[in-house]
Amino acid sequence: MDTKRSDVLILGGGVIGLACALSLLKAGASVRVLEQGTAGCGSSHGNCGTITPSHAPPLAMPGMIGVALRSILKSDAPLYLNPRFDGPRLRWLFGFARRCNWRDFNHAAAARLAILQRSRQLLGELVHDEKLDCEFAEDGVLYAYRTAKKQAVDEQHHAAVLDGLGIEVQRLRGEDVEAMEPALTPGVVGGLFHPGDARLRPDRYVAELAQRVVALGGVIETGARIDDFTTSEDRITQVVTSRGAFQGDTVLLALGAWSPLLAKKLDLRLPMQPGKGYSLTYARPSLAPRHALVLREASVCVTTWQSGYRLGSTMEFSGYAEGINRTRLNALRRGAAEGLREPEGPELLEEWWGWRPMSVDELPIIGRSARWSNLLLATGHGMLGVSMSTGTGELVTGMLGGPASPIDALPYAPARFGL
Repeated sequence: MDTKRSDVLILGGGVIGLACALSLLKAGASVRVLEQGTAGCGSSHGNCGTITPSHAPPLAMPGMIGVALRSILKSDAPLYLNPRFDGPRLRWLFGFARRCNWRDFNHAAAARLAILQRSRQLLGELVHDEKLDCEFAEDGVLYAYRTAKKQAVDEQHHAAVLDGLGIEVQRLRGEDVEAMEPALTPGVVGGLFHPGDARLRPDRYVAELAQRVVALGGVIETGARIDDFTTSEDRITQVVTSRGAFQGDTVLLALGAWSPLLAKKLDLRLPMQPGKGYSLTYARPSLAPRHALVLREASVCVTTWQSGYRLGSTMEFSGYAEGINRTRLNALRRGAAEGLREPEGPELLEEWWGWRPMSVDELPIIGRSARWSNLLLATGHGMLGVSMSTGTGELVTGMLGGPASPIDALPYAPARFGL
């Protein structure tokens, strides 16, 4: 038996690659995962772990271009565009700008909602059935406001959209919010509560997925940096890595933000950019929020688990520039200090940054490649990789002969970009 061949060879051991691996193994396929670092070391490690059907509305909407342009000169803005020239990033931004209209907004919102709601259901079932130890809690996400102006804007452009999509959102008065969350400092004017959202600890979720993959007979090759591909006619015959060459009847590209870099070697131009996010992880403070929170004026996400406490969010478009931007971390600290009685825990455990895989139309790219007959893609999930993980796994499994997903895969197809 060829020990380096499998039915499905998955490139990427993040939350999407592992969720696909687990789903495929349950459907009877043999699976090998190639990961350049360790399982879950990418953007699924340090995010805030919220599971958010409420994030169905995309960023691209009328008026967003002005917000983006104003952020160029503000390095601590929640959305920051590094002003240096970068050809691929500029092309991506022009493509994003073209989609800042209501027709594309409504299309993206409906497609995002379908996979978010399906994933939300499947994730709850998976945690229950597999008894995943990831601190999963189905207690909603609360947006807290300190200015009536910001709340009015969100009620018009966020809550009203969710109403139209059939997603429950509760409008709350300031005193109601402060009663729900004693961890907030006084001065809250109102809130929006999303009861259908949930939270988990993402690094533990990914670790649990990896454990289940191995338990079911899957193989995870860590430290396997992908260097090149061998092809013949319209097929990928080998994936060449720092740990040797591997074969798969099907190759699944699930490399997150690294996907465009590797796809170039296959003459594919993925319309994606890395969107850099940051987080600070602490030991749990004595007065910790009861719910996952978003402090809206500062755009700071706050998540509490029994095992810890995290401040996160921000979106920085600086290409593939590595490392921590201290200005961004300080903005998280300031925003938390304005909104919380105990904004930081007693011990700082980790300062983190990671690249989110942002597709130009804010929809994941899931499906068969038109260029390579045995290539599937599962990438471009943006800030919603954890939230969309189980739904993506189901879609990919259905495309490879397993049980079909009840949602329409067409909106996510690579063919929309000629891939």
